[in-house]
Amino acid sequence: MTLRKRHWDRLGNGGLTFTELGFGAASIGNLYRAIGDDEAHAILESAWEAGVRYFDTAPLYGYGLSETRLNRFLRDKPRDEYVLSSKVGRLLTVCPPDQREGVGKWFDVPSRKEVYDYTFDGVMRSLEFSLERLGTDRIDILYVHDLDVFNHGSQSVVDARLAEFMDGGYNALVKLRNEGVIRAFGGGINEWQPCQWMAKRGDFDLFLLAGRYTLLEQEALESFLPLCVERGIGIVIGGPYNSGILATGPRPGAYYNYDPAPPEILDRVGHIQKVCEHHGVRMLDAAFRFPLCHPAVVSVIPGGQGLSEMEANVHAASAVIPPPLWNDLKAEGLMRPDAPVN
Repeated sequence: MTLRKRHWDRLGNGGLTFTELGFGAASIGNLYRAIGDDEAHAILESAWEAGVRYFDTAPLYGYGLSETRLNRFLRDKPRDEYVLSSKVGRLLTVCPPDQREGVGKWFDVPSRKEVYDYTFDGVMRSLEFSLERLGTDRIDILYVHDLDVFNHGSQSVVDARLAEFMDGGYNALVKLRNEGVIRAFGGGINEWQPCQWMAKRGDFDLFLLAGRYTLLEQEALESFLPLCVERGIGIVIGGPYNSGILATGPRPGAYYNYDPAPPEILDRVGHIQKVCEHHGVRMLDAAFRFPLCHPAVVSVIPGGQGLSEMEANVHAASAVIPPPLWNDLKAEGLMRPDAPVN
């Protein structure tokens, strides 16, 4: 199968070519449940066979497990045939098993604690460790990870971390890009506001925006996404199903933004699902294709923790959404009227 691709070249240096369907590798870091090495490898091979050529990971994902599983998978793949991104901002330290972090979220993973470090040296060390875990000689994109209230708890802490990053880690990323060690850099973040803050103050290439431009949420259209178009900044969309609810539908226990969905979200998704059903379209397909209608978006990276999920994502990547579906969602107030849909 040949997946559609999108070429990005903000810097005029040849750029990078993304498949519209990328692979978000948190899932193979044993997020929410444990899977074995062979199962993780089979999922990755399935993605490759389907044509996926963009893989995103992070030290946080399984406390190194995601990167080491990608090591095994990518070892025999031609390096120029895929795009690889990882993240900086956390360093992992060894700890006793009873002191490890991520209990209840990451399963059967190494005993590690995470240390936030957005300094120049912290970014350089993080890259060095990721290269070793991945077993590769280069990473194409580095995203500064989780500079948001969701992870740091308050705006005052985020402001301090942003200052630490712009004074230190940002300069490291500029140096790495200027020297050709990486092709591009940006942020992998759960909120569009800090992305916009950084884009206004630095020379960023790409942002991996998780869950904030979806069928459920389009606030980023007000100022952030227009800024990206103006500056040639590419957007990778993570969490296109908002932690699952746009894939599963509004069933009891459905997840939204990493937690059980509140009643108002269940109700809104129920209405979206009815419109999709009226047009004979899987809501999952509409949820995947919607962000790709925006001119700044270069790839969508849902997770896939099983072969069936991977197959569903591949199907969604090739889906054709009838324009009247988008029109009906807008007419019923379920989508912003200014959302691009072509």
